[in-house]
Amino acid sequence: MIRGGAIGDFILTLPVLAALRRHFPEAHLEVLGYGHIAQLALAAGMVDAVRSIEARALAGFFARNGPLEEELRNYFAGFDLAISYLYDPDEIFRANIARCSRVQFIAGPHRPDERSRLHATEVFLQPLERVAIYGADPVPRLGIGAVGSEGFRVGAHPGSGSERKNWPEARWAVFLRKLMVGTAAGVLLMGGEAEGDRLERLSAEVPMKRLQLARNVPLVELAQRLRSCAAFVGHDSGITHLAAALEVPTCVLWGESEETVWHPRGERVTVVRHPLGLAGIEVGQVLDALRRWL
Repeated sequence: MIRGGAIGDFILTLPVLAALRRHFPEAHLEVLGYGHIAQLALAAGMVDAVRSIEARALAGFFARNGPLEEELRNYFAGFDLAISYLYDPDEIFRANIARCSRVQFIAGPHRPDERSRLHATEVFLQPLERVAIYGADPVPRLGIGAVGSEGFRVGAHPGSGSERKNWPEARWAVFLRKLMVGTAAGVLLMGGEAEGDRLERLSAEVPMKRLQLARNVPLVELAQRLRSCAAFVGHDSGITHLAAALEVPTCVLWGESEETVWHPRGERVTVVRHPLGLAGIEVGQVLDALRRWL
């Protein structure tokens, strides 16, 4: 499977890997993608290998009639089936694969057409019908175990790839303060470069003995820490999709995205929304959504 895109895009394509593994249990299954993201599937035992799509040697495959290195020619020639979710509108990548391999190449969409109002996981599963796989489970599941001791913690990711998807920071601060007063839970506060100084400011709302800070943590390690949480709160983001796939009870603060297409899937997912958008969501709504898990 060839998959670019961000964390959420990869998580939403996990049902494809699960279906392939289930139908071809003896086959060697590999992902060509962003290594730091695809490692999640490797850690969960869903695939046998991961190869980075960012390797310099692959550059020729993205240029029309580009130079194709012999090692990569042999690499692609070794597969029977390739399912690609790359953005390749001019089919340059596909044509270059055909120059060196007779692999059955199935081109899937790099993202769903929101006008269809069909959930992204179901859109990504459709190409498998070409190999007679129908009715696959559309819920992403990631079997990565917890690291260390289980703790009574709430995972919190106060960021996303876009500021317009974020709950106001002031609401997060009030939420954390009330969580500290109303429960005995600790907090796993997580984020990366996109969160800037937000993590430091918000961490001041949590007593040090109840705080675990995870900044720029490798995804597999973050998944292991998340797996030990009693619940998770986040926005429309890749980390929220990760929490849902780990089957951690997940509370999603939803904004303007097309919910029918992009919402995280799972029996333990609760979407919190307001007619006025994110700015209308009150702290009490979020605490109420968490109450069944805490």
